[in-house]
Amino acid sequence: MVFSFNYLFNIMKNTKNLLWALPLFSVLLFTACEKEDPIILNEEELITTLIYTLTPEGGGTPIEFRFEDLDGDGGNAPVITNGTLTANTTYNGVVSLLNATESPAISISVEVAAEAEEHQFFYEFSTMSFSGGFDYADADENGNPVGLQTTFASGTPLTSTLTITLRHEPNKSASGVSDGDITNAGGETDIQVTFDVTVQ
Repeated sequence: MVFSFNYLFNIMKNTKNLLWALPLFSVLLFTACEKEDPIILNEEELITTLIYTLTPEGGGTPIEFRFEDLDGDGGNAPVITNGTLTANTTYNGVVSLLNATESPAISISVEVAAEAEEHQFFYEFSTMSFSGGFDYADADENGNPVGLQTTFASGTPLTSTLTITLRHEPNKSASGVSDGDITNAGGETDIQVTFDVTVQ
């Protein structure tokens, strides 16, 4: 078979163009097929520390209940600081959440406040008479409680336990939830801590 010079020249020319374009095509193909990293919103944060500070109305020494577990579940036992309250006193409470594995520690409370509609704290007392004066002192945009701020009257001397639970995506419209009853709240528990409380 006889090929003309022009035919061979055209083949070589097209082959040269193809070889030149091949790297560019490969880059474009790789770029088009490369999977982008997902953007994760509201990623769960590590909570190592919960501090519940109670300040008497009208002034006085704040009482601090503190839970800290820097190495998480299965490591060393958490360090828990309980508190003693004065009888017949109204306290304003503020709960703070921290990730103390970072320096400086990261405030998780800021994120809870920013996503208030998706969070609610629950305060459960083993001695029901102690919870009689308890109330939420904050709310989300829908008027439902959050629990970063609270208020309650200590009442008569007694001993009790106080369990503080933070739920993520609870059903705030369920029966009793807006009053602080966790029974029908649902959602997921972000942290749960129990303190011993003495009123004297």
